[in-house]
Amino acid sequence: MNDQLRRRSVGAPAARSVLLTLLGEYVLPAPDGVWQETLIRALGTIGHKTQSARQALARSVTAGWLLTERHGRRSRVHLTPDTAEMLTVGARRIYSFGEPWEWDGRWLLVALRVPENRREVRHQVRSRLAWAGFGSLGGGLWLSPHVSRESELRDLSSNGSVAEVISFHAEMGALGDTERVVSEAWDLDGVAAGYHEFIARFEPWAPGTPEEVFRAQTELVHHWRKFPFLDPDLPVSMRPAGWPKDRAHDLFAERHARWHEPAQAYFRSLEAGEADEPGASSKSSRSASK
Repeated sequence: MNDQLRRRSVGAPAARSVLLTLLGEYVLPAPDGVWQETLIRALGTIGHKTQSARQALARSVTAGWLLTERHGRRSRVHLTPDTAEMLTVGARRIYSFGEPWEWDGRWLLVALRVPENRREVRHQVRSRLAWAGFGSLGGGLWLSPHVSRESELRDLSSNGSVAEVISFHAEMGALGDTERVVSEAWDLDGVAAGYHEFIARFEPWAPGTPEEVFRAQTELVHHWRKFPFLDPDLPVSMRPAGWPKDRAHDLFAERHARWHEPAQAYFRSLEAGEADEPGASSKSSRSASK
């Protein structure tokens, strides 16, 4: 289940993918869960129709992401322990990503072995490695400049798994070119393009109403959360010239801090049933201007 959650968390803004962003940003801090209607209306604010929002919730319950508790004609939605753990780990990664760090020159090198007839296992393990920011050297070899991420892989070859994972702490030798290794292991051009798109999207965004701020904050987090799992967070000395990560990170941090409390307050108003229907404020503004 966690592998499916990981894929959804960095996916395109379909209803279930955006639902995960809502769960991490607004539901995770709420120990008593939220009303089902709150999440449906929140998804409506982001632009998803009621039917697709209900389907996203129903499928998430079926997949074991969420639990529901009946209260008369209404349902209370709670995170399962697995979902809460995954979102907590993801939140730490998302909000610490981009902070300065010192590299000691060591790489974490991982050798992956999976029987040829177990392709589904190989795919799952590769997804986990990519999720942890590893780049592929081919031939079952993966690497990361973050030796501390070794702990994220401990369960890959345990519990009777057919996957064999062997890790090494290594340094670059006299043979080979570090810049070429990095360029072949990660799609840095694609990551840079993603950062530029993020900047172009959110730098000029100036929401006015509480609903607009909630939408802007939710989309900000949803688009940012993919970068910790696409960008290997290389040491400064290995980054290409003009690397846009710092500018994108500073934009995310500033906008998130500015929009945090109004967005949380709007979500609380949805939970309390106080907010207008999604889009009502913008419709009123258009009517007033005629």
